[in-house]
Amino acid sequence: MPTTVDRWMPARAALCAAAFWGLASGVQAQEFFTLKGHGGPVMGIATGTDGTILTASFDNSVGLWHDGAPRWLEGHMAAVNTVADLGGGRIASAGDDFTVRVWDTATGAGRELDRHAGKVVRLAVAPDGRRIASASWDGTARIWDVSGASDPVVIDGHRSSVTDVAFSSDGARLYTASADGTLRLWDAASGAALGQLVAHGFGINTLVVNKDETWLAYGAVDGGTRILKLPGGEELADFTLDRRPILAMAYHAGSQRLAAGDAQGYIMVVDTAAWRIADDFRATLKGPVWALAFAPDGTNIHAGGLDSAMYSWPLDDLDGVRIEDSGQSFLTPPEEMPNGERQFQRKCSICHALGPEGGRRAGPTLHGLFGRPAGTVAGYGYSATLEGSDIVWSDGTIDRLFDLGPDRFIPGSKMPMQRIAAPEDRADLIAFLKAATAPD
Repeated sequence: MPTTVDRWMPARAALCAAAFWGLASGVQAQEFFTLKGHGGPVMGIATGTDGTILTASFDNSVGLWHDGAPRWLEGHMAAVNTVADLGGGRIASAGDDFTVRVWDTATGAGRELDRHAGKVVRLAVAPDGRRIASASWDGTARIWDVSGASDPVVIDGHRSSVTDVAFSSDGARLYTASADGTLRLWDAASGAALGQLVAHGFGINTLVVNKDETWLAYGAVDGGTRILKLPGGEELADFTLDRRPILAMAYHAGSQRLAAGDAQGYIMVVDTAAWRIADDFRATLKGPVWALAFAPDGTNIHAGGLDSAMYSWPLDDLDGVRIEDSGQSFLTPPEEMPNGERQFQRKCSICHALGPEGGRRAGPTLHGLFGRPAGTVAGYGYSATLEGSDIVWSDGTIDRLFDLGPDRFIPGSKMPMQRIAAPEDRADLIAFLKAATAPD
């Protein structure tokens, strides 16, 4: 069994930044392509049987892509982490606003089923398409009637965040993974506990159950990538490499391929017929692989991460394929940036643009920031806290924002919790913003 990356890393995986092939209308499988248009990292990916690709993004939106063209579904009030195809012209999504939503793709109308008490990170669809399961940082999983006609079944018993969910092949049971390091099994009708499959010791981030429910794969914080035989939970294979953590998994039954994405930007592909590593390649220029989904025919694996583009890789023809340098400044080496710009890239750039056009970002543009009352950029959906605020952005208010943290300075806003502790770093950021956001 492999224990290091180098032993299994194909030579072609040493990919460099260069121009790449764009997605043309009617693009065929076995080509590398990208989907561009989101204004933040791609957090979740799913595919529809009609060839539609679904993307969930940090920019608070869901993208429906057909022949490379996006249609945007808007309604979440924070980052969208996960999306799932329900069939029949319906999709589901969930995110940092704690909500689970169902959308009609014909009209674009969405409705909120209800909400968790914490962010929702994964969804799974029951085999009949009538129920969806959600995994939340509030420590619970829930099973929802897609029609909204009944209250959800609440799965409560983990000691920490629930990180992933999967239905059994008949939809009668639910598998859950948790940051508490356990995999558990539950009755999907009542929420009753049916047993614990494993106690890994480190948090488990993701799981996959194959269609016949003969095995389960999981990925953990320590890099553990293991296969358990079902129903008993005995270890069948261990594909742990010297990278960590594993953040995403996907499986395609037809090609018998299992893909695992990690925090260092690699995708490992396992041939589950022979239980061997078939490929291991770098899929991002920098940063993690947060989302994976196979094309319906299994030839391509779609990946999302820190970049605002989704990349799709042809697994049978990776030779010569290269990743584009997206041109986003957060990919510039930090040592090459002035300190103020470096602070902006670390704390602000994923959510905010600097120019007049805000783009598809999670936050409003910062153009013309100084002297502007908070909550007044036209067209942006602010929280009630900022819309009713008397804050005017200045050296002093920006300094206090990052000294105290948004959760204390403007509690109830959508801004993520973060601070800049050093006064000199705050001063450098303010100086950079004064120059970069000036209207002229």
